[in-house]
Amino acid sequence: MAKDHIFEILQKELEGKELGPQKEEIGRVVSVGDGVVQIEGLPHAVFSEMIEITRWPGNLDTPAVPALVLNLEEYMVGAVVLGDDSKIQEGDLVKRTKKVLSVPVGEALLGRVVNPLGEPLDGKGSIGAIESLPIERSSPQVLDRESVDTPLATGMKVVDAAIPIGRGQRELIIGDRQIGKTALVQDAIVNQLNEPAETRPICLYVAIGQKASKVAQMVQELESKGAMDYTIVVAASSSDPASLWYIAPYAGCSMAEYFRDKGKDVLIMYDDLSKHAWAWRQLALLLRRPPGREAYPGDVFYLHSRLLERAAKLSPEKGGGSLTALPIVETQLGDVSSYIPTNVISITDGQIYLESDLFSKGQRPAVNIGLSVSRVGSSAQTKAMKKVASQLKLDLAQYQELVAFVQFAQDLDESTRKRIERGSRLMELLKQQQFEVLPMEEQVCVLFAANHGFIDSVPVENVQAFEKKLLEFLKNHHQDILDTIKETKDLSDETQEQLKRAIHGFSETTEK
Repeated sequence: MAKDHIFEILQKELEGKELGPQKEEIGRVVSVGDGVVQIEGLPHAVFSEMIEITRWPGNLDTPAVPALVLNLEEYMVGAVVLGDDSKIQEGDLVKRTKKVLSVPVGEALLGRVVNPLGEPLDGKGSIGAIESLPIERSSPQVLDRESVDTPLATGMKVVDAAIPIGRGQRELIIGDRQIGKTALVQDAIVNQLNEPAETRPICLYVAIGQKASKVAQMVQELESKGAMDYTIVVAASSSDPASLWYIAPYAGCSMAEYFRDKGKDVLIMYDDLSKHAWAWRQLALLLRRPPGREAYPGDVFYLHSRLLERAAKLSPEKGGGSLTALPIVETQLGDVSSYIPTNVISITDGQIYLESDLFSKGQRPAVNIGLSVSRVGSSAQTKAMKKVASQLKLDLAQYQELVAFVQFAQDLDESTRKRIERGSRLMELLKQQQFEVLPMEEQVCVLFAANHGFIDSVPVENVQAFEKKLLEFLKNHHQDILDTIKETKDLSDETQEQLKRAIHGFSETTEK
């Protein structure tokens, strides 16, 4: 009886399974070097397919080295190694997986640091993600998108007022090295703590070719602020092969799209796409693709356009989620007209230009308002911010024009001198140290005070101290005004009068 029972179980297990010999495509490594392998004997391999390379002859139990197919030629297949190519030799066996490269996605990744393959780098154990998505996915169709109408606050006065970003926008951050590009996106991550938990965006930071120590320091700072709870860090460090640099932004984007497709708002930062383009140039040249301008391959524009087009605000029928992209591009000596910067500028919806001259003068963040633009965000600004920002932009534009003009003039008329003095105070007011982010209602109050001349009599060196004391005064004595602005997101005539009286009262007490 027991034998019959075992027989039935075995019969059920083996039902529908082919027990005959299986036909499998096995290739052979012809050459290997610099992270690129040429393979023969895989006539049915497809672009972006994962393959596994195993040692032959030798111990077949040793772990296979993964590689990604990128070249399909008549008799050969070119692939880039996603691991250590020193373990690969000529003659090794290559197996097809018949799967495209995918990465784990899901809530389990929040608070974690992973490599572009989704493997943990933070020593907190394995990731229990049960879903995966291919790294290359098509961008949302035009009819599936909706216009950008919700602000994404960065906590930086100069950005939120003059170059606002909306949820679903692509805003380029561009400038020379070491002038605060990464600090700007770090502030944007930390500032999401000021957002209500139910509408707080999930943040993804993709480090491409950054030092591992720099990424570790950033993660430590985000953890100390409590910002890692809603953040995922994807790191392809400077010691990793170029193939991991290449797949990093696509992998990060797929992780972000998981949340976007669930109807959530997501903010993703690519730091930086210059190094991404360098990695692709390196791989393309090793794969014997024809070089074009500056030795980049012909598809270097498509490299970034297919990535950044995946950022969008989806229509309510598609869940209403959004993916906001903040790509970073490094310039050489402020040259925004070179190949990669102009490519990415033409793909994005505006740029925040950081200038080394402003940085050296102590302006933090060193944003050049004249060269920076947001083609979408102003339609996503809150009504309160719109009311104070329009005057700010006008005053700053006049100031910059006059400063350039009057540096050769000796005598200034009264109105010109007043505009220059107000402009210099506004520039001082827009200074913000790293992690000193301000919620929208506090920014509105500070800029309102500037627009109505309350800082005109304050010495330039005391402007930042005036701002801090004013905010303390409002929090201690007029919290109701801040709450009203926060709730209504507007600056009604009544609120303006209350705010004017409050600031006037504060000015009188400070003068005494």
